[in-house]
Amino acid sequence: MISRFTKPYSLKRMNALILVDIQNDFLPGGALAVPDGDAVIPIANDLMKEAEVVVATQDWHPPDHGSFAVNHPGRAVFETIDLHGLSQTLWPVHCVEETHGAAFADALEVSRIEKVFRKGTRPEIDSYSGFHDNGRRHSTGMADWLRGRGVTQVTVCGLATDYCVKFTALDAIDEGFRTTLALGACRGVNLKPGDVEQAIQEMQQRGVVIA
Repeated sequence: MISRFTKPYSLKRMNALILVDIQNDFLPGGALAVPDGDAVIPIANDLMKEAEVVVATQDWHPPDHGSFAVNHPGRAVFETIDLHGLSQTLWPVHCVEETHGAAFADALEVSRIEKVFRKGTRPEIDSYSGFHDNGRRHSTGMADWLRGRGVTQVTVCGLATDYCVKFTALDAIDEGFRTTLALGACRGVNLKPGDVEQAIQEMQQRGVVIA
C-alpha cells in the first residue's frame, strides 16, 4: 500500500538535464570566452523542452577568489599554482557575483530552469564540478536535491567540456547517476591541444555515455 505521504514523483525514474555555466563571461566577448561558446545555447534550449527536470550551475565568485591571477602578484593568467594544497590554474577575473558576466546568457530560456546551484563561492577553493568543490570539501547540495526529485539519470551539457562539464559529469557518475554527455551542446577551452579529446575519453572510461 502506498502511503498518502509518498511524493508523487518518487515512483518514477526521472531524467534531469544539467546546464553547466552557460554564462556571459564564457561566451564570445566575455572575460573568459570559450571558443564558439554561444553555439550551445539553441541546442540547450531544445534539450530543455524534452527534459523532465532542468537544473543549472552558475560560477559565482567573490572578487578576491583564489583562482584569479590578479589576486596573486607576479603570477600570470593560465599559470598553475598551489592553492591551499590543490593544483590551481589561474584565470582572468570572471563570473564575479552580481555582475553581468556572471548572469546566464540572454538567449538561454531560463524560465525552464527549476533550480540553480552556484559554485566557486568560497575564495580559498575553486569549484569546477556542479556537485562539489575541487577538493570535495563542500557540496553544492545538487546530488541530494536531484535524488529528492526522483532523478536517477542525468544529461550534462554546457561550458566548458574540458573543465566544468567534465568534472560535473564525473561527479554525477560518482554520485550514482546514469550520465550522458550531450556533446553537441558543449564547447571546450582547449588550453593545450587535445585537452577536449582527452576529457571526452576520460568521461567515457568512467562510464559517461557520449551522445
